[in-house]
Amino acid sequence: MASCYCNSPSPSPSPPPSPPPSSLPSHNNYNNIRWKRNPYHTRYSYSNNNDIIGRNRINLNNSNSKSARGTRRISWISKHDPSIFILNFPTHHLPPSLFQSAMDSKQLRHVESMTTLPSKAGKISQLNALILGEALASEEDHLIIPSHDFSAQAHVSSPGQYLKMYRKSIEDPAGFWSDFASHFYWKQKWEQSVYTENVDIRKGSINIEWFKGGITNICYNCLDANIAAGDGEKIAIYWEGNEPGVDATLTYKQLLQRVCQLANYLKDVGIQKGDAVLIYLPMLMELPIAMLACARIGAVHSVVFAGFSSESLAQRIIDCKPKIVITCNAVRRGSKTICLKDIVDAALAESTSNGTVVDKCLTYENGSALKKESTNWVEGRDTWWQDFIPKYSDTCDVEWVDAEDPLFLLYTSGSTGKPKGVLHTTGGYMVYTATTFKFAFDYKPSDVYWCTADCGWITGHSYVTYGPLLNGATVIIFEGAPNYPDPGRCWDIVDKYKVSIFYTAPTLIRSLMREGNEHVTRYSRKSLRVLGSVGEPINPSAWRWFFNLVGDSRCPISDTWWQTETGGFMITPLPGAWPQKPGSATFPFFGIQPVLVDEKGIEIGGECSGYLCVKSSWPGAFRTLYGDHERYETTYFSAFPGYYFSGDGCSRDKDGYYWLTGRVDDVINVSGHRIGTAEVESALVSHPQCAEAAVVGVEHEVKGQGIYAFVTLVEGVPYSDDLRRSLIMTVRKQIGAFAAPDKIHWAPGLPKTRSGKIMRRILRKIASKQLDELGDISTLADPGVVEELISLADS
Repeated sequence: MASCYCNSPSPSPSPPPSPPPSSLPSHNNYNNIRWKRNPYHTRYSYSNNNDIIGRNRINLNNSNSKSARGTRRISWISKHDPSIFILNFPTHHLPPSLFQSAMDSKQLRHVESMTTLPSKAGKISQLNALILGEALASEEDHLIIPSHDFSAQAHVSSPGQYLKMYRKSIEDPAGFWSDFASHFYWKQKWEQSVYTENVDIRKGSINIEWFKGGITNICYNCLDANIAAGDGEKIAIYWEGNEPGVDATLTYKQLLQRVCQLANYLKDVGIQKGDAVLIYLPMLMELPIAMLACARIGAVHSVVFAGFSSESLAQRIIDCKPKIVITCNAVRRGSKTICLKDIVDAALAESTSNGTVVDKCLTYENGSALKKESTNWVEGRDTWWQDFIPKYSDTCDVEWVDAEDPLFLLYTSGSTGKPKGVLHTTGGYMVYTATTFKFAFDYKPSDVYWCTADCGWITGHSYVTYGPLLNGATVIIFEGAPNYPDPGRCWDIVDKYKVSIFYTAPTLIRSLMREGNEHVTRYSRKSLRVLGSVGEPINPSAWRWFFNLVGDSRCPISDTWWQTETGGFMITPLPGAWPQKPGSATFPFFGIQPVLVDEKGIEIGGECSGYLCVKSSWPGAFRTLYGDHERYETTYFSAFPGYYFSGDGCSRDKDGYYWLTGRVDDVINVSGHRIGTAEVESALVSHPQCAEAAVVGVEHEVKGQGIYAFVTLVEGVPYSDDLRRSLIMTVRKQIGAFAAPDKIHWAPGLPKTRSGKIMRRILRKIASKQLDELGDISTLADPGVVEELISLADS
């Protein structure tokens, strides 16, 4: 049983009978309580199966109002302690008994506990209805219940519906995914076998194929198919420039025309099916246009984040050997101008010296950042986009490709060693990204969707470009910085375009938290319907701020776990389907079988922590590392034979919810205790004066490893030894003395890429005083923060 926050209206009530003790929900702490009806409401609903018992205190502002949302839901209270109550719980949120047989299946054991809700709930601030009690359990016992109205219209409206679909996806993956694949256009249907796989290295070479023999084109399904369905005049892209007031739009018909013009140019300069095209562009509309143009003619695009240095760019050019590079002369991000063409010139010079020559560079003039005449130019190699592309025809025939033909290469960051070229193919990726987008965001045709990620990362591929456009969505692309010209820019954009789905990273959420609530509350945000989080585990305090303040305690949060390699969401809430817990990715998406294993690769059941692996394949899985299949097998399939190894640590609580704890190389071994850095960071950020924290391990002569914490304080809070001690005590109290940081390093900022990823490699070097090994810091949003951190090392 549980005490929990419900923000939904009660189902149609009926007067209860006087409840005899035997019919009350059993709970060890409440067996001897004498009950009375709640005097603050006139409508009751009592049921032995659906009532929840718990200990909370009523919001005093609402407690005397018969119409107050919170108090109407309390049916019975203790005669001696009104903070003990029975709370009516909507029936549609509990899996009915008819799903018990499904949950008895070994394959569904990770959702078995959904039939029994947690025993306690935790404090969640700023509630509109109930304020939960103080002395309550840990984060894993907090529940946020979706509203009845939201669930009623959701694609997946209950745990029962989810379990039915999930069970089919596991027991009949071929039938399940064929049904969804049939929603797309195929020039020719796939072979009789929907998929073939070998994910066990002991049985031979790793091989994954989905929809082999099926002939299709992802660009056609993104654009032509939507136009044929009558959405040609629907807005496909709202583009918001760096400076407020600078914007543009493209309908689906206009987007197709622009894509075709570029595709015709690429064909004219000799680009053919299977050729690599490297794209080094900022978040202009020309970035997804270039991706779609490549896909239309069967070329393989490799987008490189336009924040990588010339050395990193050269590495990728040398590896994939593109026939052409597409870039722009410069970009303004916030108040900074970045000359991208100069970086490309240096990279092409370096790659040429290493034997890889690229003789074509298409350059878009971004006049708001840099004029043509100020741009360095190489005659005979460089071409201005605006001078040539508009001259080409705005219709272009589709190159039909096999489902297993390559779609794109996307390189990992390359912070250590040679970057890995993750290869995704066409058909399975198309079906998987479109399906995950639809269900994880509960997407509706009327939604306006904004993902803040850059297309240089997998999130920008799957959930800025392909997933949304395959669903006919209206997408926002933002060139600038989220805190420019002020920290309210995100919410200004939300109001301007009536954004209903907002998907961003925990690092951005925490940085905006630090700036203060007033930058959020001065905007309406009433259009928001679903929120999302991506990139790393989100700490519960940031989750609550996002939910309570940004979403006004009414928007479900899709806290997604997935990777570049997976192509799409793997573990994610489905909005409206089940209660959420702040910081938990909840349950697996359809077709995904997560398992937790120990160091020996033995599966662990029930409540536990371990290494997160995945059984079997799924349509969106990457097929290889470009040019290095042996590394693909060694990195992902050899550590635990028979499984895909994610490289992440994970916990599963008593209710079956999954909690990501970060990369296993972010686990610190302190005197035999294995501590996830994310767990310590979450404890630090729960301190009211801590805005953000990053934890790394350092050598310790006694404990083996010590805990080194970089802490960014709330704006205006001064550094002090008292605060340092308070932060350490917070960790001791929440986790234990063994997890107390050995060092608190004050951090005005943390080294992050422009996408918000914290560069822990740099933090480890600073903590270990290996300053001559910092490596490339050019990808940081603010390289100057490194010097600040070094200067504060001994403070």
